[in-house]
Amino acid sequence: MESFIIEGGHPLKGTITPQGAKNEALQVICTTILTDEPVRITNVPDILDVNNLIKLLQEIGVKVTKHSRHDYTFQSDELKLDYLDSLEFVKKCSSLRGSVLMIGPLLGRCGKATIAQPGGDKIGRRRLDTHFLGFKYLGANFVHDDERNVYQIQAKKLKGCYMLLDEASVTGTANIIMASVLAKGTTTIYNAACEPYIQQLCHLLNAMGAQISGIASNLLTIVGVDKLHGAEHRILPDMIEVGSFIGMAAMCGEGVRIKNVSVKDLGIIPDAFRRLGVKIKIEDDDLVIPEQKHYVIDSFIDGTIMTLADAPWPGLTPDLLSVLLVVATQARGSVLFHQKMFESRLFFVDKLIDMGAQIILCDPHRAVVVGHDHKMKLRAGRMTSPDIRAGIALLIAAMSANGTSRIANIAQIDRGYEDIEHRLNALGAKITRVCD
Repeated sequence: MESFIIEGGHPLKGTITPQGAKNEALQVICTTILTDEPVRITNVPDILDVNNLIKLLQEIGVKVTKHSRHDYTFQSDELKLDYLDSLEFVKKCSSLRGSVLMIGPLLGRCGKATIAQPGGDKIGRRRLDTHFLGFKYLGANFVHDDERNVYQIQAKKLKGCYMLLDEASVTGTANIIMASVLAKGTTTIYNAACEPYIQQLCHLLNAMGAQISGIASNLLTIVGVDKLHGAEHRILPDMIEVGSFIGMAAMCGEGVRIKNVSVKDLGIIPDAFRRLGVKIKIEDDDLVIPEQKHYVIDSFIDGTIMTLADAPWPGLTPDLLSVLLVVATQARGSVLFHQKMFESRLFFVDKLIDMGAQIILCDPHRAVVVGHDHKMKLRAGRMTSPDIRAGIALLIAAMSANGTSRIANIAQIDRGYEDIEHRLNALGAKITRVCD
């Protein structure tokens, strides 16, 4: 186990470039299972979740060539299908959330998949019903092995159909798309997730020979093909990391430039920070966050308190509510945060309250923040990272606090943020990694 020691109060200044998108990387890397030809992917983030997925693919027989730190070629021409049912494989899947994205391509290409309940963040229940209902619509049969807690899914040949998803699940949509591209006939997915990650997945599949239309909408049409071929693909900048850097720059910055963010793919993320009063300038494809002596939370037109809530794309991603909440602690005014999707994701606010933040946790899904307007700094403290996004939010809080803080279980942060302490220290932060 490792921890971060953070000496608060050091201003950030300079330029930082976001890593490749974690959520996109997990999807497009699994896509390489669908063809026996090489697929080259660049801008791959060097983070724990992605590296563990790559190791898992290597163990099932995928050939991985690493050209540089962020540049890989994958070739799935000799898959070890027997290994997929082994206890060793099942155990490894259970600790990696991204492993669930292997089901669709394995089912689509090989006609079967065995996978464990995936691990990942401790943020509440993450059901897989959408995935399995989609596979069932396509003609797959699945059985839950209670003794090993694994799912066995089989289909001689998937058949295209119309389906209306019960929720716009991002990973569910991705899995169903990957299963559908080699199915017989036409698949129509309504209420599909349409995040940029899904759009990128579809663009890569089309480059590999798939026939997907309706990209960027919630109605996708997929005409099955017999075979896919190799392709090249570049992963987008990570919008969640961009949002995290906006939050850091607002609370601790003396002028920070975030380079090459792909502004057109950020959706309403910049506007969400602007609602908290954060100033953001767009220069070409960069974001510039000037020093913020004060930032004032907006109210609605009728004067009522501002509410920020997560929603499926193009709404506000739930992954940034933790960061926005921390930023609000030093704003002028009050704001209600409504975390609709996960019932445990706001529990980390207890640590912020211990640090002196004025927060009312109304219930597992809602919290009211009364900002300090920079008149009262947060206090340093000892805390533990419960998940990736709460971990980065606590890191931002510690960087802005008076004194020295300690954050344990930083493997959670490493799952989603590449070399975060070195990159922030280059801007002026004082963060040290230590072994517990």
